[in-house]
Amino acid sequence: MTSTIRPFITRKGQEDTGTGQSGGCVRISGVSPQHTPATRIWFGKVSNEPGYRSYPHHHGEAETGGYVLKGKARIYFGENWKEYLDMEEGDFIFVPPNWPHIEVNMSTTEELVWLTTRTPDNIVVNLPDVDDSVLEGFRRA
Repeated sequence: MTSTIRPFITRKGQEDTGTGQSGGCVRISGVSPQHTPATRIWFGKVSNEPGYRSYPHHHGEAETGGYVLKGKARIYFGENWKEYLDMEEGDFIFVPPNWPHIEVNMSTTEELVWLTTRTPDNIVVNLPDVDDSVLEGFRRA
């Protein structure tokens, strides 16, 4: 017999919270192999409280697409985390596989919310943390 895959709705408040985490980034999943029939995509919401940031990390072999839904973000990368990209509401980003980075909420008063999709799954590989003073322009709330 052939099984039929049907659409699946994850209702607000029923998202999967058992996802890979990285410091001050909180990831919840709306579509993932862990709780829907999806087999090759992860789609979720990532949030950082005011003045919080992720640990240095990468997403293994996963390709990642991000969209800033709310707030002001900065992504640090490169040698000694000296390079960065600033983003705001409405901006999209492609994050290549195995690309070490740090995601930062640049506001000390407003939450940062991303919509993120990744294939094949939500891979989070945390790297050794760095002191905040290394990150030009970042300050905690």
